[in-house]
Order: sequence, then structure tokens, then C-alpha cells
Amino acid sequence: MTLPEKTQKLLKQIHDAVVAYDEETSAQLCNALLKEGIDPYDGIMKGLAAGMDTVGGLYEKKEYFVPELLLCSDALYAGLDVLRPHVKTTREKEDVGKIVMGVIEGDIHDIGKTLVKTMFEAAGWEIYDLGKDVKLDRFVEEQKKTSADIVALSALMTTSMLAMPKVIEMLKAHDPGVIIMVGGAPLTPEIAQHYGADGYARDAVTAVKKASELMKK
Repeated sequence: MTLPEKTQKLLKQIHDAVVAYDEETSAQLCNALLKEGIDPYDGIMKGLAAGMDTVGGLYEKKEYFVPELLLCSDALYAGLDVLRPHVKTTREKEDVGKIVMGVIEGDIHDIGKTLVKTMFEAAGWEIYDLGKDVKLDRFVEEQKKTSADIVALSALMTTSMLAMPKVIEMLKAHDPGVIIMVGGAPLTPEIAQHYGADGYARDAVTAVKKASELMKK
């Protein structure tokens, strides 16, 4: 169904505010969207999250760097704070689930993981963020406690990446059905497969898409 032109224009403006890392405008436009009676979920997905999609593309092309990504995520959160309370909890989100995420023990680099969290939050996932330098058994404990559908492991250093097969083995031993995703600079799809992970994402934008695909399998 095609959205009315006025709605499309407002969603494009929200998208542009995120790309321009303009927190104030993002919040103002999201308030305007509510006043117009537009579905706040459309505002989140077709405005804010679409903006972060574009930002991810700019980052890939090296037109934006980490500081711009963080500023853009601030603009996204400014809009999310306005819209989230108005999203109907009864809305069916068949490809949305629960995810535990964290950076592997020995690694304190969490900018990538923070961006991944931002994208999952925008998409409406239930997130259990363990932070950085996370002990291996903590991932298992949290998955046990939350019955999360997916556990996402991140590493930016080759040394910490080497612990991934062990934690994957521990998680699968507890719950063979749990989906495990990995990501981070030293990882590749081939390494992820070799380690026994179910999926690999090269960046924050593709992580949500990959998680949704894995949930549908």
C-alpha cells in the first residue's frame, strides 16, 4: 500500500534528519508525525531506521566515519524516545525476537556492537546487552535466563576472536536451537562457518536483516 504523499514527505524528512545527525529536528519531526496520526512504527522503520540504513551505506563508502555514525545514532535515539511509547505492543512482528549481545572477554572495543544494538533497537527487538569484555559463561547464563532466540558475539581483536568457538560450543551444548551470530573486523563468513556460528554480519545494517532471515528458517 502506497503511503499518502504528505506521510512520505515527513518520513523522508525524518530520514534526512538522522543522516544529517540533527537530534533536535529528528525529535520535532517525530512529534509532528504523531500529531498527523501517522503510525509511529512507520516513523521508526521507514523514517529513523531507513536513515540509519543510509548512514551505514555512507560508512561503507568511507564518506562517514565512526564519529558521524555515533552522532547519527544520537539523532535516531532522539526520535525513538518520542515514538517508542506510542507503538502498539500488540503489533505483530513475526521477524522480531530476543537477542543477547556482547563483546568477547579480553576485548574492550564496543563501538561496532553499540551500532548493532542501535539498529536492533530501531527494529523493535528485545535486547539484552552484556557490554564489553564479557566472560564466556556469562553469554550462556544470559541466554538461559532470557531464552533469547539469538546470541550475537562481537570481537575486534584476533586474540579475543579465538575464544568464539568455545563460547559457541558452550551455547549449543545448553540449547542446540539457539541461533548464534558473529561479527567484528577480523571475522569473515568463512571463519564464522568454521567456528560453528549460524550467521555472520559485516556491519550493523546487515546484522538486523541477517537476524530476521535466520529467525524465519
